[in-house]
Amino acid sequence: MSTTDPPADWRDAVEGERAKKERFFRDGPRSPLPPELTGEDFPGLDYYDPDPSYRYELDLYEHDDVEEVTVGTSAEGERTYLRWGEFRFEVDGEAVTLQAYRPADGSDRLWVPFRDETSGEETYGAGRYLDLEPDHHRVGGRWVLDFNRAYNPTCAYNPAYECPLVPMENWLDVRIEAGERDFPGHDVAE
Repeated sequence: MSTTDPPADWRDAVEGERAKKERFFRDGPRSPLPPELTGEDFPGLDYYDPDPSYRYELDLYEHDDVEEVTVGTSAEGERTYLRWGEFRFEVDGEAVTLQAYRPADGSDRLWVPFRDETSGEETYGAGRYLDLEPDHHRVGGRWVLDFNRAYNPTCAYNPAYECPLVPMENWLDVRIEAGERDFPGHDVAE
């Protein structure tokens, strides 16, 4: 279920994506950070070291009856998604199921939000996200669920942003020690 042999360039690709995000947050004109946290004052982003044991190649069990769900947001708003399917796998011997959602706008991208036992301690308290594009996150017909690419929603950096909250069905009773950690400037950004 889990792959311990990712592509040879996997670690370089993960670290390259992280470096690109760092540059965008620090120097980008559209950075989600408040101005006082950009440029020379940028505290940097924090990540777990890349770990191939948190990279899975999985089947998506699509739901027979796709259901429209309303998800609350950080600004007490709502967003509509389609509960498209679920991923089933194990983390440290514990069975885990994560729902995958599609935007109601017809996009074929999957949104996989989650909270885990690191949330609020080592990672952002409201949870993290994975976005899966069919053209970029599939290998041999299976989806690549790589928690090393888990990221914080924009509201983790700046409360002016409105972010969808993780549905309770995706609150996990395991630790996902992969991907982005809590933003070091979190207290300053609030």
